[in-house]
Amino acid sequence: MILSAGILALALASCTDLDVAVDSQYTSLPGSPAASNATMNDLYVRFKGTLGRRYMEATCLSSDEYTSLAYSGNWVDSYTYAHSAFHNYSEEDAVLDWMENLGAANVAAQDIANSDATDEVKALARVMRAFHTFLMMDMWGDVPVADFVYLQEHNLPDDNRVPRPEVAKYIESELLDIIDLLPTDVFGENYGKPTKYMAQALLAKLYINWPVYTAESVDLYDAATATNEKLEDCIKLCDDIINANVFALGPDEYRFKFNHDNSERVKAGTIKDFIYVMAYDTNMDGDNSMQWGRSHVYKDVKKLNPSMFGEFLNNSGGAYITLTPECSERFTLKNDQRNWMIIGLEDKDHNPANGQVYVYDPVTLLPTDEKVIDREGNPLVYTKDINVTGEKASVDVGDDTEGWRQGYRSAKWFICNNDFSNGRRQSNDVPFFRYADILLTKAEALVRSNKSGAKDLVNEIRSYAGTTDLLTAEATLDDVYMERGREFFDELWRRNDMIRFGHYEDNWFPHYNTGVFAEFANFDKTRRIFPIKKGDLDVNPTWSQNPGY
Repeated sequence: MILSAGILALALASCTDLDVAVDSQYTSLPGSPAASNATMNDLYVRFKGTLGRRYMEATCLSSDEYTSLAYSGNWVDSYTYAHSAFHNYSEEDAVLDWMENLGAANVAAQDIANSDATDEVKALARVMRAFHTFLMMDMWGDVPVADFVYLQEHNLPDDNRVPRPEVAKYIESELLDIIDLLPTDVFGENYGKPTKYMAQALLAKLYINWPVYTAESVDLYDAATATNEKLEDCIKLCDDIINANVFALGPDEYRFKFNHDNSERVKAGTIKDFIYVMAYDTNMDGDNSMQWGRSHVYKDVKKLNPSMFGEFLNNSGGAYITLTPECSERFTLKNDQRNWMIIGLEDKDHNPANGQVYVYDPVTLLPTDEKVIDREGNPLVYTKDINVTGEKASVDVGDDTEGWRQGYRSAKWFICNNDFSNGRRQSNDVPFFRYADILLTKAEALVRSNKSGAKDLVNEIRSYAGTTDLLTAEATLDDVYMERGREFFDELWRRNDMIRFGHYEDNWFPHYNTGVFAEFANFDKTRRIFPIKKGDLDVNPTWSQNPGY
């Protein structure tokens, strides 16, 4: 199989483990069994480093959960973070510089799929190729497909990006063809690797977004009028996962799922919510590390003793990402332990904290009565509303104690000093698909199908989170949307949800169409996908930039 120039161009920068001439032809994976195993392992972790930073930045900052901050010119970084917050992306933005990484992985998966490997190994490679292709399609729309047999059979280009609707159909075809060949062991030796349930969850995610991905163009999707032909298929997939009796919301309470010891809890059987996860280890990951706390934490955190995480952290924070006021205002359910995920929102008794930052207990992960004291000896109090005293284009709040306290912050991915002292890395495993998502995806599909049953699914989520504010009438789409905003806060699905529900062109800080930020914010519907990086265009002469850029 000849590797096309377009796919190869993506791979050249990072695919160096296959010792084969670029123009060679072959139908089996070159190298020894050890080399083949190494290639498979590379497929499993190829997205790891990107998820650990750049994917997080691009997705969370383009949603209404987060905004970027600059500090008297620090962390402007060519406006790459502010561009995401304003939906005013540039083809030079560093947060988008990772398509070639997944393209290289897909080339390797293509080789394995056409090798003499076992059917199960081929299926594992193919599901990772489908997963990586989904990620690229979701972010960039039209993307290359590294399956030349499929491309030839369907008369699709092998030297260019494939239209997004055709990419969606390809991913569906691949997943349906291999689901029954995949392993079903999730929490044992396959932890962090693809399984049958991962493929089903990915397909359910594809189906619930079907009208978004198959729209003639991204700007023509209309949430108010779109119809979804895949709703019944989506419900069936969710039921298959639910009825497998492998997953559960508990028994651990919500907050423990995202702690730095969550992998140990999975092994102990107290977290059963994870369908597919990226596993991190601060001592082994190097450039593939999880670095969310670096951008989320208080900038002057090194001067806090103890910090809000219950101990001294001996590294400083970047703190260039903070919560929008609109995000904090979603957390209104009484006694909901998800409210504690937002530092400054509530005290240990669920009373309004009004921004007061309390020390969290590193064992219980709950706020205590102890107040965090800043470097000036004053109680640290965050502001829900953000006061921009400097340049508006970079959301500059000033590099002092007043600037550092702007915006509430997340406690979800709890930090411990043992991890953070190692290059501000973390060992918190990041679940990409959770059982809770399957429950709420089914609820959404039921509502969109005008069927009953969504109320019970939403209430199952709420009851588990500890709130007594339960739905008494059948759930609406807005109920599901708001619940997703609470349940999957800081888990990188908000952008995806906002587009599907028709809220991506709404107003939230600083993405406002009036006032002092209006000149920097973009509300064009083409911004539902990102621009292709200039470097990718330069090495792919047949490609053109996405419309609107």
